[in-house]
Parts: sequence; structure tokens; C-alpha cells
Amino acid sequence: MIYLNGKFLPMEQATVPVLDRGFIFGDGVYEVIPVYSRKPFRLSEHLSRLQHSLDGIRLQNPHTEAEWADLIERIIELNEGEDQYLYLHITRGVAKRDHAFPRAATPTVFMMSNPLLTPPGELLVSGVPAITAGDNRWGRCDIKAISLLPNILLRQLAVDAQATETILLRDGLLTEGAASNIFVVKNNLLLTPPKDHRILPGITYDVVLELAKAHGVPHAVRDVSESELRTAQEIMLTSSTKEVLPITRLDGQPVGNNGAPGPVFHQLNQLYQAYKQEVMRAHVPH
Repeated sequence: MIYLNGKFLPMEQATVPVLDRGFIFGDGVYEVIPVYSRKPFRLSEHLSRLQHSLDGIRLQNPHTEAEWADLIERIIELNEGEDQYLYLHITRGVAKRDHAFPRAATPTVFMMSNPLLTPPGELLVSGVPAITAGDNRWGRCDIKAISLLPNILLRQLAVDAQATETILLRDGLLTEGAASNIFVVKNNLLLTPPKDHRILPGITYDVVLELAKAHGVPHAVRDVSESELRTAQEIMLTSSTKEVLPITRLDGQPVGNNGAPGPVFHQLNQLYQAYKQEVMRAHVPH
């Protein structure tokens, strides 16, 4: 069951006009929200990021936060599975094809649920491979835009190389992954780039930094050079669906001394899993 423009219905019955600006131009934004034990995880933060994206493309939010919460609760109820991930998709609506904003158009609002499949335990033991590539995306990566063609092409590079992720570099600096945020450990210090126009402000990124601060893990948010990435003791990616995942090979070379997940990853992953369980037990949609 999906939600489309005020109606809950089976996906196979849903249709969108061909002149929808999301279809014609990719003129819209999206959000992904993980659901654990049928409770949305850090819902307020996800809705704040959605608002940031809408503001970035000058599109009025079609719902209040309370309305979104009600719709999200309903879509979870209508779909099976204790753990789900919700995909929210908002376009500028249907209008005559013209680059300029339409004078009057009703936003298209679409939401669906899929099973949430977090990384299997063996990947947390072995880690995953990644490759690097130049970051050739646009200059507002902080907007979660539906026009994802550059990310698709960059992610396909990883698939072609039998890797899990493509780590992006711009002007000699680490930005993020094609579909994730990136952390490195260098000289026993956890490092990650700052949230600005070059990266998507990740919700899991925020959780990891909060946990690092609360538990005394030495860390810094600053520019990370390509050299620091390539000589890192540890590399890990974070995302709403992959949570915290170690990268143990980069461009075919082992990460660190032995190409195995390191102690900082193990500590952060344990803290993340404990935090997640604590939030779900409290039945509070953080």
C-alpha cells in the first residue's frame, strides 16, 4: 500500500500524469526514514531535513509535521514488517513544460514502504570494498533532490567494480559516498567532513557524532584530504539503511594494516545498535 495525493491505495493502481515536473525535470525532493519495530527512527530530524530540501528548491511543504507524522503512522500500519524504510517523494506538481516555476500547481506527494534490510552480520565482520571517483555532482548536495543521475552513474561505477560504494573526491578533499556519508580514522582520530553544500546532512552521520561525543571517542569535523582517506586506519560509511558499515578495501587495496574492521568501528557500531534499541524501547519517534 502506498500514499499518493491524499489517497492510500495499492501501488499497481497508482498513476502520475506525464506532465508532472518530477517526471519531466526531476523537479522535486525526497526523504528516506528507517522504521524499527514499526516506529520511525528520529522522525523529527528526518522531517527537518525534508523541510531543508523543500526550502532549497523553493517549494512549500504540503503538510505540517503533525500531518506528516499521521500519514507516516498510517503507511506503517498498512504495510507488513516490523522493520521498514519509508520513501517520501514531493514534486512541484503538474504543469505545462516550462523551466520556470508554474504560477499555480499542486505538489505531488508520494510515499511508499519497503522492507528494511540492514547489512548482514558477516559484512560487519569482513567489511566491504569501495572505490573512489571524482565528485562531478552539482553544487547543492545538501538538497535531497530526486534528480539523482550523477549519483546513479557514480554508484554504478562501484557495481561495475564489484564494490559496495563509490567514495567521492572534490578538489583533493573527501566529500561523501554516492549514497552515504563517510568517516575515517587517522592517527586514532575519527574524522568526517563538515555539513555544507558539498554533502547531504545525514541523520545517521549526526547519530554517530553524538555517540562519539557522549562516549569520549576522539573526533573532529573538518575537511578530510584525499591523502588522509587513502592512508586511514579505518574507513566507514553511514546511511539510514546501511547504518554503520566498515570499508576494508579501497580501490583494491586493504584499509589500515590488515584490511579488517577496526576498533573504532566496533565501538561505534555497538553504541549505535544500543542507542537504536533504547529509542525503540522508549516508543518515542526520535
